Amino acid sequence: MTVRLTVAQAIVRFLEMQYVERDGVETPFFAGCWGIFGHGNVAGVGQALLERESAENAGDADHVLRYHQARNEQAMVHAAVGYARHRDRLSAFACTASVGPGATNMVTGAALATINRIPVLLLPGDVFATRVSNPVLQEVEDPTTYDVSVNDCFKPVSRFWDRINRPEQLPLSLLAATRVLTDPAETGAVTLALPQDVQAEAWDWEDDLFARRVWHVSRQRVPEDAVARAVAVLETARKPLIVAGGGVIYSDASEELRAFAEWTGVPVAETQAGKGSLRYDHPLSVGAIGATGTTAADQLAAEADVVIGVGTRYSDFTTASKTVFGHPDVRFINLNVTAFDAHKLSAVPLVGDALLGLEQLTGGMGDWSAPSDHTARAARLAAEWDDVVQRSHDLHHEPLPAQSEVLGVVNRLTRDQDVVVCAAGSMPGDLHKLWRTRDRKGYHVEYGFSCMGYEIAGGLGVKMAALDAGEDRDVVVMVGDGSYLMMSQEIVTAVQEGVKLIVVLVQNHGFASIGALSESLGSQRFGTRYRYRTDTGLDGDVLPVDLAANAASLGARVASVSGIAELEKAFVEAQAADVTTVIHVETDPLVPAPDSPAWWDVPVSEVASLASTRDARAAYVDQKARQRSHLRPAEIERDER
Repeated sequence: MTVRLTVAQAIVRFLEMQYVERDGVETPFFAGCWGIFGHGNVAGVGQALLERESAENAGDADHVLRYHQARNEQAMVHAAVGYARHRDRLSAFACTASVGPGATNMVTGAALATINRIPVLLLPGDVFATRVSNPVLQEVEDPTTYDVSVNDCFKPVSRFWDRINRPEQLPLSLLAATRVLTDPAETGAVTLALPQDVQAEAWDWEDDLFARRVWHVSRQRVPEDAVARAVAVLETARKPLIVAGGGVIYSDASEELRAFAEWTGVPVAETQAGKGSLRYDHPLSVGAIGATGTTAADQLAAEADVVIGVGTRYSDFTTASKTVFGHPDVRFINLNVTAFDAHKLSAVPLVGDALLGLEQLTGGMGDWSAPSDHTARAARLAAEWDDVVQRSHDLHHEPLPAQSEVLGVVNRLTRDQDVVVCAAGSMPGDLHKLWRTRDRKGYHVEYGFSCMGYEIAGGLGVKMAALDAGEDRDVVVMVGDGSYLMMSQEIVTAVQEGVKLIVVLVQNHGFASIGALSESLGSQRFGTRYRYRTDTGLDGDVLPVDLAANAASLGARVASVSGIAELEKAFVEAQAADVTTVIHVETDPLVPAPDSPAWWDVPVSEVASLASTRDARAAYVDQKARQRSHLRPAEIERDER
């Protein structure tokens, strides 16, 4: 049997019938479709979505791919990422955009999704496959070939890419796309470029293409011989350390991590993506690791002789540009669903699911545990850092509060299950080391791509995911003025969708994070302050920008506060409100958060006329000498046993 549909109608029908199953629970995989329409998709994908919405409204369809309107194509991909991440990658969105700038606007979002290993299906419109109207509006012409469009930009940032030039090509590509999206080891952005004439072309499709299809997300066990090799390494450890990454969260392995840590007495440090793997107040939690780490975690990392990475890709912020793990004979054990990550740092690779892998490690350890003095010292170091955190929350800086005080208020007033969302600027680093996380889904900082502008759109996606899952969570977006000015328009979308966000907008009149980095590198905060131009550069008075008024113009409820007491009052009122609230607070950008002892490799000019740069270069050379290659194989040889 066949059914006659356009290519776009077939795509929508297929997406509606895709389900995922993990641990016996089946759910629809595609939660909906974000879209902004133009000539490249309005009569194709747009018409197909309209038909399905009309069918639902008429009572002729039970489950349809619901359309959501966005204001910016990059932002709608961010919202899709926020949604999928909160749902542990078991549910995703499609995103449709027109040909040309509508498509290229999604490229940044695609890169963000792929770097963070988050599923999102991108359906950019494309130029005519038949080429009868070339060059069409917004087509980039290549004089050497007719087989290139702007959508080729998606290739390096997509885990799967295809262009559908004929209807009969579609079934194979849809199956391949969904396979990649639902595979935790392969997932990321998937792009199906859709020429606008092909979208509207009809075809007789086999009914089987639209049958209910379940993609099973199986938990992969680690081979027992690999577990045995890891146990042999761990049994030699005197100062072991666990590094918990995002894979712990996505695998829902927090309880297994806690059980392994408690059984062995090994302290747990967390990456940005892994923060929340263990409650901040657990006796074995030593907090953030790396360039934005705590003194507790980084000191333990410097001394660790065995490091157990669970679900981490070891970014340069985690390894402090390969300086944080300082023991001369350090060995690594990496548990990761992706072999690419499991083999990093010359580790003993444990390729498999984090939950099952931790259970296997716990079962294989027997009576072994870390030395009791090491476990006790880790707890003392963590307690000392928590005292530092409390002091930063209670700084009482005047006349403007410090950013750490703002974080302290929000942290104290939120409930355990509420979610903080951030991405770029100085706040991700401060949140990593100062935020007290109490729920495995309570911390959502996009720090793979660290994309300015992700915050509000990503927070919208998180809140939509929480609502769809029936969760009672406030979503608190922490955003600086720099990121807000990059992309704030999805406040309108939150208002339109009736989705409540609490946005804490921290105004410090410039790029605070890069300003501090610039100063540390001898570049004197050049180009990082928002100031009027004078005869000597951008060094005049502060610009008269009213971001609170801007937020109000976008439809949000707004509170502009001065000082910590007013912030507390406004935040409580925002919690009680049922609409999106933006709280505008000005902070002092020159008050740093408690410093991390680790380093980040940002090269400094080797030759400079500025004394500040020359001094920074000398410090950089000293730090470079501490970098490690980590080339030594971790596996225990027979003569070492």
